[in-house]
Amino acid sequence: MLNIVLHEPEIPQNCGNIARTCAATGSVLHLIRPLGFDISEKAVRRAGLDYWHLVDVRVYDNLEDFFSKNRVQQMWCLSTKAPRSYTQASFQDGCYLFFGKETKGLPEDFLEAHAQSCVRLPMRQEARSLNLGNAVAITVYEALRQLDFPGLQDHGKMRG
Repeated sequence: MLNIVLHEPEIPQNCGNIARTCAATGSVLHLIRPLGFDISEKAVRRAGLDYWHLVDVRVYDNLEDFFSKNRVQQMWCLSTKAPRSYTQASFQDGCYLFFGKETKGLPEDFLEAHAQSCVRLPMRQEARSLNLGNAVAITVYEALRQLDFPGLQDHGKMRG
């Protein structure tokens, strides 16, 4: 199991895509306020998120609230500012993957406090960043690949 932590996410479509990734992989979705959207049952139903019931969503008031309620053994902070690639990370079962808000990323002081846990997705220098939903999916599937996709179906219905 993986834990996806979104710090102050702003765009509902990104959160919806990330929730779908969590539903498909059995990852827990942790949301740290403020949120740029409504996740009430009514709002989720109106948005047509038919997979929302498959997602374990946990909401926190701030980072302090998050850390007071979770025992984090391993964490990785994804940031365009990180010095090394996410492929250099050795992901463990139960690890926490932290992603920042779309417009600013994770707070600078948080990144500095966890500098040894910061990794990035390689990209062209002139590209600012990837879409948050894409960044989460890439990182989650690399972590799951390293863990040999525990509990996930690894074949389709086609005959090979």
